[in-house]
Amino acid sequence: MQNDTYDVVVVGGGPAGATAADDLALQGHKVLLLDRQGRIKPCGGAIPPRLIKDFQIPDELLVAKARAARMVSPKDKKVDIPIEGGFVGMVNRDQFDEWLRERAERHGAVRQRGVFDKLSRDDDGVSRVHFTVRTDDGVTFTASTRGRCVVGADGAKSEVARQAVPGAEKTKYVFAYHEIVQTPQDMLQTDADPSRCDVYYRGSLSPDFYGWVFPHGDTMSVGTGSADKGFSLRGAVGRLRDAAGLQHATVLRREGAPLPMKPLPRWDNGLDVVLAGDAAGVVAPASGEGIYYAMLGGRLAAEAAHELLVSGNPKVLKLARKRFMKDHGMVFMVLGIMQYFWYSTDKRRESFVKMCEDKDVQKLTFDSYMNKKLERKKPMAHVKIFLKDMAHLMGMAKT
Repeated sequence: MQNDTYDVVVVGGGPAGATAADDLALQGHKVLLLDRQGRIKPCGGAIPPRLIKDFQIPDELLVAKARAARMVSPKDKKVDIPIEGGFVGMVNRDQFDEWLRERAERHGAVRQRGVFDKLSRDDDGVSRVHFTVRTDDGVTFTASTRGRCVVGADGAKSEVARQAVPGAEKTKYVFAYHEIVQTPQDMLQTDADPSRCDVYYRGSLSPDFYGWVFPHGDTMSVGTGSADKGFSLRGAVGRLRDAAGLQHATVLRREGAPLPMKPLPRWDNGLDVVLAGDAAGVVAPASGEGIYYAMLGGRLAAEAAHELLVSGNPKVLKLARKRFMKDHGMVFMVLGIMQYFWYSTDKRRESFVKMCEDKDVQKLTFDSYMNKKLERKKPMAHVKIFLKDMAHLMGMAKT
């Protein structure tokens, strides 16, 4: 591969990288998709209808369809929210990510297993991507290839970002941990439901985030996250399993990874590198949702890379971040403020869950989540929510 020159080398084969590779291959570009393979990211696995539609996800990839959500407060108050007229799809990341990579390959992308090492630049100015390959029989060797453009989609704390993009260290992280457990045969003995996503707001489960129990057909994801390095996530998941009645469920595997909670201030190097997905910091605060934003980021990175290849103007790489923030920057800001305030104490968490009883809050929240845009059709509902929110903030509302 030393002398091969690709139009685009995509580093990372998760939802962001696989989407970028697929879009670019469909446009006729010569694309290399470099992925380490064999790693499963800890993830609740929820994908909204907007993602299913925009990225043409087949129904057979959905291992469950959640038709309700349950919010659980520190005092065990439960608020059930039906998802009217729709559902949230649940996917297993190992199957989902591989399907996305295979789709990119079917459309012309070249797949290469390997771990990214570094970027260098050849004498003609073209970037060279260096990586390490470990074969199935245990042989390890290094290789490299050339790319007129590089998409860094290698996850949180991206090595591509660290080496190429100024300010890549300026983001915050939550460390997420979950356990995949076997779904009990007798669900009546548990407090979980195979068609419902449960979210627990308790300081004992996370001092600054939340715990979750998400259905995946014959398995369930039970997890939590926190930016507090001294907080025991494994101990918290044990307490969460007890609370959900899943203490005796068989644990199939355990996974952990950092999740960025703030978009990076810059997504490109001003020349030939653009970031996408977790590498760009696009996991939503408060909710931790990342798959939709990763795939959208991959698509926007692909658009910017295509425009670079066509125009030769490196300034177009800035369009990936600009377009993302135009459509979703306000959502990220609001969610960040919400997480900072409502997740700080159990008293506030109790008020937050209480507020979720309001039908207007439920409808506006799920309309925004399902369609990925702030709902503006009911201005009076927003006013009503604002007044209720202020009442909770000032302690005038009963919890």
